[in-house]
Amino acid sequence: MRTDSSPGSLPAREHLPAAGAGTPVLDVVVPVYNEEKDLGPCVRRLHEHLTRTFPYAFRITVADNASTDGTPRVAAGLAADLGTVRSVRLEQKGRGRALRTVWSASDAPVLAYMDVDLSTDLNALLPLVAPLISGHSDLAIGSRLARSSRVVRGAKREFISRTYNLILRGSLQARFSDAQCGFKAIRRDVAQVLLPLVEDTGWFFDTEMLVLAERAGCRIHEVPVDWVDDPDSTVHIVRTATEDLKGVWRVGKALATGSLPLDRLGRPFGDDPRDRELSGVPQGLARQLVGFCVVGALSTLFYLLLYSGFRHFTGSQLANALALLVSAVANTAANRRLTFGVRGRGGAVRHQAQGLVVFGIGLALTSGSLAALGAASADPDHSTELAVLIAANLAATVLRFLLFRAWVFPDAEPTAPAREPGLPEPGPRQSPLPESRLPESQLPETHRPEPHLPDPYRAWSDATVRLQPVRHADTDHCRDAR
Repeated sequence: MRTDSSPGSLPAREHLPAAGAGTPVLDVVVPVYNEEKDLGPCVRRLHEHLTRTFPYAFRITVADNASTDGTPRVAAGLAADLGTVRSVRLEQKGRGRALRTVWSASDAPVLAYMDVDLSTDLNALLPLVAPLISGHSDLAIGSRLARSSRVVRGAKREFISRTYNLILRGSLQARFSDAQCGFKAIRRDVAQVLLPLVEDTGWFFDTEMLVLAERAGCRIHEVPVDWVDDPDSTVHIVRTATEDLKGVWRVGKALATGSLPLDRLGRPFGDDPRDRELSGVPQGLARQLVGFCVVGALSTLFYLLLYSGFRHFTGSQLANALALLVSAVANTAANRRLTFGVRGRGGAVRHQAQGLVVFGIGLALTSGSLAALGAASADPDHSTELAVLIAANLAATVLRFLLFRAWVFPDAEPTAPAREPGLPEPGPRQSPLPESRLPESQLPETHRPEPHLPDPYRAWSDATVRLQPVRHADTDHCRDAR
């Protein structure tokens, strides 16, 4: 069963369908600041590689972050010489601001970015965006920390990179391996939902986007890359690391306090197999099994403590019956509320009565086990009695769950998450593009796109493009000296 993509939620993950031709499938953004020396050779090399090897229409966008040198002039010259290159000028610095501005206004269904030094081998570009075109994934990142990656860089940068990713894993529970590699891509429909939630406008922008995407349930594809460090990099390591740590603290605090509206993005995809109604497959079975096991483990511990206490004052059979009776009442009450989600007092007495019947079956199994042990040994050790009881209780537990589900709580269904007021009921999937993007007046000033953008970025296009091959695939033999 496909679910509706309500306003503000992430869209269903699908292969990009065929539509009208003319719009690029891929928009590669190259954010730059004072890069007049390297911009020309790098963009021409990227353009040549895409022309020869990328099978779909593409665009390269140079996003100038308020450069004070000749970068705007070089960018304008590239746009004039190469038909698939565009130049966008921003009057404020910040890589994150540049990416948000261009991505928010681009009409390409797949958006990517890479650093101007092209440290990442361009042969990884097609594997990066292919899962997004096919609908398999929502974001894709290049990873320098994957086992099959081949990386050439100094020990200092290697240590900083691995330490930073360990911090992300420990503090934000991030599962992606490399947050800082300047080689990432995202589907436009996903970006339209996530970008309004990302606050950072600098180097922490893509890390924050990845964390929020992961928490929202997006699938992130990782591509091992070949990467050579740029010795002329202008990145200030200490300042960037400090800002990144501040960003980690801010995002961690927001996640802990629940101030981010990620609940509206939960279970976003209509193609999630867990949302389908399948005949013969009970809904909520996995969750109920987990809850029952947790309650059962605690009940068993409670039962063994009671048995050990009663055993000091009475025989084994009576101690077993008393301990099992008390723990059975507690077990039924806990499973009623926690495992099967039954609320209120209605039917509580009936459930406890049925639970006592189940208790009787468990008593018969455990008492029979003790009787068999007594017949086999006249004076068994206390540890042997406990071992026999544990084995008998395991068998009784399986039977107890089946009886609880089929007889005691047959009509209990997992509680569906409450739908926010004003959101439509599930139905045929609709395009989330117009609704999911917040009005510009409601966005913080740092989130608003730059007003002066060239024509290709002024209008939103709801139609998805036709995927048309440009050139046959080839191998990139061009290797510029780094």
